[in-house]
Amino acid sequence: MKAYQHSINLKLALILFALGIAALSLVYTQRVVDKLRDREQSIVQLWAGALEQIPKAGLQSINPHQQEFAAMVRALDEGTIQGDDSVLAAYRDAIRWAQSMPPASELSFIMDDLIIPDRFDIPAIVWDTGTDSPQAWRNVATDSTLAGSSEAEIQSVMADLRTIRGRMEAQHEPIQISLTFPGDPGSQLDQLVYYGESQLIRELRLYPYLQLLFIAIFVGLGYLGFSYVRRSEQRSLWVGMAKEAAHQLGTPISSLMGWTEMLKLPDVKEETLQTAVFEIEKDVERLERVAHRFSDIGSMPKLERVNLLKIVNQTAEYMRARMPSGRDSGSLLIEIPDDYYASLNPELFEWVIENLIKNALDAIEGKPSEISINATRSGGEFLIDVRDNGKGIDRRNWKNIFRPGYSTKKRGWGLGLSLAKRIIEDYHKGSLTLIQSRLDHGTTFRIAIPAD
Repeated sequence: MKAYQHSINLKLALILFALGIAALSLVYTQRVVDKLRDREQSIVQLWAGALEQIPKAGLQSINPHQQEFAAMVRALDEGTIQGDDSVLAAYRDAIRWAQSMPPASELSFIMDDLIIPDRFDIPAIVWDTGTDSPQAWRNVATDSTLAGSSEAEIQSVMADLRTIRGRMEAQHEPIQISLTFPGDPGSQLDQLVYYGESQLIRELRLYPYLQLLFIAIFVGLGYLGFSYVRRSEQRSLWVGMAKEAAHQLGTPISSLMGWTEMLKLPDVKEETLQTAVFEIEKDVERLERVAHRFSDIGSMPKLERVNLLKIVNQTAEYMRARMPSGRDSGSLLIEIPDDYYASLNPELFEWVIENLIKNALDAIEGKPSEISINATRSGGEFLIDVRDNGKGIDRRNWKNIFRPGYSTKKRGWGLGLSLAKRIIEDYHKGSLTLIQSRLDHGTTFRIAIPAD
């Protein structure tokens, strides 16, 4: 249950981390967009101001035909030029527009050095309020100049520009400019500059969402990878538990089968019969103990006050009977004061000691085994050290030895130390650590449990 809760917490932490990164990105991007919008607004205002000053520059002879234009206006006013009123009004508008135009060199400077796309990529439209028509536009969806276009094409472009103007008006308030002409003091043209957002700002607005998409993909892949690792670990754990159960049951079952075959022999002596019955009782007791071990793993086991020397001796006697004999025989020494008592679950704690002794025996190859178990008291806990003279553990593998599924043995399943660590830490509120190991010089594990 704790592992499942840890898994849920880790997944939730990943999701919250991704959301936090996305939120920070959105806030930061919005600040950048606001600064860019202010900068672009300043650029458009500068441009609009420049347009407004163009007619006034006539005093400096920017347009060399201002006097001619003024004479034409006076002729229209005096009636020298005859014609229909609408035609005369069109002449007046044409003359005023021509008056506002600078020389080719000045207009080229404004268009080529200020408004060209490489330097001025802000979409903008200059709209005349008197005629309700566009006078100039830049960086908008339509690039038509209307020169040489048919009436249908002109109407289509006008409709597009009106639609674009509506979108721009929703984004920014238009900038008003007033054009007055030195040669005609009474004339004035009112125009509005509509402008939108540059391509850079539009791309920046999409950036946080693209980033969130990539983070979501990363979190999704991490989630799938983590789930796969968890499932793989669970499969390894179940396989290891099954093998551990088979191993625990194998020894007493094999012994029972041997005694059963012996009892089938004819003319069994009374002494042999008594020995067989005694050993069968021990094997049955062993089976019952194994059953208790596995049942206690799945629930919170009951702890009782136990003498450390007694419980370690019981396990040591069982293991001594299974240690190599003859030339490769070894020793298993117990050094624990007989007044050390702790709150333990006997079956599970014996399992821990048994696993550590088995690992020690497996690590000793080609020489007599020297295994010792001693206990000391440090403050409010007992320190139980299990030493051996085996082949030792490479320093690079120290962090892996308690991981489920890790084993250096060809036929190992890597569950013994993992189970032992969980029994000590989860059920006895202690710790199991590797405190010393050198290649070809042995290993020392330490169990720390609260003293009773």
